[in-house]
Order: sequence, then C-alpha cells, then structure tokens
Amino acid sequence: MADKPSRALILYGDGMARFIEPSQTHLNSLASRASCGFLTLPNAPSSESEDERVVREFAVLLDAYESYIDKSGNTTRMPTISERFMGMKASLITNNTSLKSFGAKLGFSVLQFDDLIENKHSLVELPANVVVAELLRLLGFKEGKTLDTSDYDLVFVHIGDGEKVIGERNKANANDMEYVNALVGGILQIAQPGSEISSRLHLSLLMSFGDVFVDNDPNLSVLITKDEKTSDLSILFPRQSYTMRGENPRKDVRHHCPILIAQWQYAVTRKDMVEAFSFRDFKEHGGNLVIPADRFLHEVAFKVWKAPKYGA
Repeated sequence: MADKPSRALILYGDGMARFIEPSQTHLNSLASRASCGFLTLPNAPSSESEDERVVREFAVLLDAYESYIDKSGNTTRMPTISERFMGMKASLITNNTSLKSFGAKLGFSVLQFDDLIENKHSLVELPANVVVAELLRLLGFKEGKTLDTSDYDLVFVHIGDGEKVIGERNKANANDMEYVNALVGGILQIAQPGSEISSRLHLSLLMSFGDVFVDNDPNLSVLITKDEKTSDLSILFPRQSYTMRGENPRKDVRHHCPILIAQWQYAVTRKDMVEAFSFRDFKEHGGNLVIPADRFLHEVAFKVWKAPKYGA
C-alpha cells in the first residue's frame, strides 16, 4: 500500500474483451507490469436487454445490485459512494443514458465525453493524449506533478454505450478498443515508473464480454478442469473463494466469460508473469485468479484510503 493516499482511474471497456487484438501493444505493456485476474458476474436474466445489462453489470461492480433491482425507488435508498467510502469523491464518465441516471442515484458526479472537451460528442473524436491529460487533471495530476487537492478521488470511465443495434455496436466496440489501447499508452507514458504520478495513480483496466447467455466456449471458463489438476494434492482441491459470500455459497455465479482486470500502481501492486492482455495468459499466469465482481470497488477504495481494510 502507498505511503500517501492514491487516486484511482478505472477504464472499463464494456463488451470489448472479444475485440482485443495482439497488435494492441499498450494493453500488453500494462498487463506485463500489472496484477492480473478475473472478476466473475452473475448469470444474465433471460429477458434482459443490452441496455439493462450495461446498468446491471455496472451495479454489480459497485456492489450496488440491490439498488439496481429495487424498481420502486421508495422502499430502500442505496447509500451514496461518499457515504459508503469515507467521503470519497467519485465521477462517472459515460455516454449511456441509463447509466448516467443510475450513476447519479449512487452519488457519482456524472459527466459525458463532450464535457471533457467542448463540442466533441464522440469518444473517437477526442485526441487520446488530450483525454488522458484531462482525466489525470480531474484526479489532481498536472504536468507530471501531484497537486495537493483534486476534484475527485476516483474517476470511472465507461466506454461502450449499449444503445446501438448489434451490427453497429460490434463496429463501434472494435473502434473503441483501439482507442482504449491509445488511452492506456498515453497513461503509461505520463506515469513512468519512478515518476511522482506513478506511485500515486492506481490504474484499473477492465474488459468485459458484454451480453453472454450460454456457455458456448469452454476456452473462456475460469473453472479448473480435471486435466489441469496435475498436482499430487489435487484430491484436496478446495472450493474457490469466489463461489462464496461469507460462510454461504453464492447462488448465482457465472463461471465463463468473466471480466478481465489488470491493476497497476508503481511500487504498490504485485507484478505477475503475464505478458499479454488475454484470457489465456491471465488464467495461466495471473496472480489475482478469480474474485467476485462485487468486491472490486471495495479493493479500489482501500487503495485510495477510503476503506478501513482490504475487502471491507
């Protein structure tokens, strides 16, 4: 853990894991220096629309699923991010209409991409280096220095709006994937190891598979197969902790198509043996293995000194 409070930047490529290419070298560079693993999600309801999926999975990442399924809006009130995490100031940047509404309900300061630079309405219209500088400015990083104060402790950037038809969405995701690669490259260039920013910036890159209804690809399962249990102690193979919540088994765990996650903060996070941002490399060499997606924000809050203990 850092000796000073960190500030967190989360880049979330919603539905983009299928569009990762080996040529996206900045993603591979991040993975090679990061702590890598998977976040498991619940199974999707059979009648769920794409836009509903976007909000539901975001809610799970924030451990706010109960707030998402409360359709009445009157029986319960979900505590805000600030109330839950010791006054943490958080911003959500997205162009998804439903996600903006839900984020505001959870206490995020909600921005869209044209708020970063005037008269730019699409992410791909914004030069990646300019966006990186603006995101870091929101976190109190400017010209390679860490300012004493910042607008936010955490900035969550959601890329992938979920409001297009399938053909258009696939094309947009492929284009956005290249843009995410450029954003990561810009961040790594500014937050060079040993720089003032690198030890204070906690960077998380999340890549999800989007709409998944059936397990039709065993190569994307986080379960350990019989052939992979080669140890002499395989008979003692325990139930993996991601299938549990406290002392009770989780009732709904999707073992396939998890969110891929790489987290990096210079001299703070562990470096794994991963060389490429890919499902296979994460499974074979990632140190984080598998954790439930609803634990994600708790870990980040701890890193920015807004939770009293890890996994709180």
